[in-house]
Amino acid sequence: MGAPRLSHPTPSIRGLGVDPQRLLAAVEAAVTYYRNQLAYADGPRAYLVDRGLGVVVQREWPWRVGYAQPGWSSLTRHLRAAGFTAEELVGAGLATRARGDADRLLDVFRDRIMFPVRDPAGHAVAFLGRAGPGPGDGVPKYINSPETAIYDKGRLLFGVAEQQDRLNERWTPVLVEGPADVLAVWLSYSRSRRAGAVALAPCGNMLTDGQAAILRDLPGAARGIVAAFDADPAGRGAVDRAWQLLRQQRLPGPLLAAEFSAGADPADLLHRPNGRAQLRAALQWRERPMLDAVVDHRLARLIERHPRLLEDIDGRCAAVRVLVPLVFEAVSPDEAIRVAQRIVAGTGAGVDTVAIAALAHLEDALHGPRQRTEPAA
Repeated sequence: MGAPRLSHPTPSIRGLGVDPQRLLAAVEAAVTYYRNQLAYADGPRAYLVDRGLGVVVQREWPWRVGYAQPGWSSLTRHLRAAGFTAEELVGAGLATRARGDADRLLDVFRDRIMFPVRDPAGHAVAFLGRAGPGPGDGVPKYINSPETAIYDKGRLLFGVAEQQDRLNERWTPVLVEGPADVLAVWLSYSRSRRAGAVALAPCGNMLTDGQAAILRDLPGAARGIVAAFDADPAGRGAVDRAWQLLRQQRLPGPLLAAEFSAGADPADLLHRPNGRAQLRAALQWRERPMLDAVVDHRLARLIERHPRLLEDIDGRCAAVRVLVPLVFEAVSPDEAIRVAQRIVAGTGAGVDTVAIAALAHLEDALHGPRQRTEPAA
């Protein structure tokens, strides 16, 4: 028998017209069910332990990590037996209707480690589901609950509700890629109440304006906001997007970027020997201005696409023209000078070349751009 075909309910925002309290109750019941299932899931528990996250297996609160079984309707059958209606389960983003058989409900999450997502009041409103150990080809690493009447993923950050104590103590906010990274940072400071770093993650999507505003308003934002994404193209792109959104928020502190070696991220560091200390060091002592990271990323993309770009003066000048607008994104004259110096060092162009390009960019901004062919950034 083939896999059932899934339909996508309309409207796209599920649960409109359903009592929000019933939707919250359904998600909370799912949290409890998934948590109970983790006790019988040897593979997922071993995976979490191997990643250095064994504490969340042994200790339920505050994260309540669980496991969704591989079956098509395990959760749905359980919650229907508990009295929830089909409309409530679909509306809560927990189930979907099989195409061609609207009376048959199928679980949204199957064979996934489940991380509840909570609103600022602490209510579980959605899930981030990580693929179980050894997923087949083409299986997405994470899937996110759909938008519902109680869940707007662009306006929540994973980890805020569970870490209110650290946030209220003005710990430095760190923006990371996913829930495993949030837990890694949380564990690296779990035995200390002194000032430290508190990690938060977008809920399965790129950073949004709403999430940037949440970061701006955190008590610890005056200490700075640190981007700590994976050292890969996607991670570099996430840092660049974070810069563009956060710099528009009139933040009270600096924007910083943590440096990780290629292929590493906070969760990777955690399970290495002395991993907690390594992670704290990466977040505290290897920070650099986020704009410096953006300059480096843009230059790296240019060279990846045009490997011989910097071999002659025309290529170096073209690279300078692509990079020099970042000088005008600096928040102070000192930072602008530092960015210009970074462009000089990275491209091998002269100071006068960067100065001329900066003037040309300013003229373009005042009078309109001139026709020019540039390498793609």
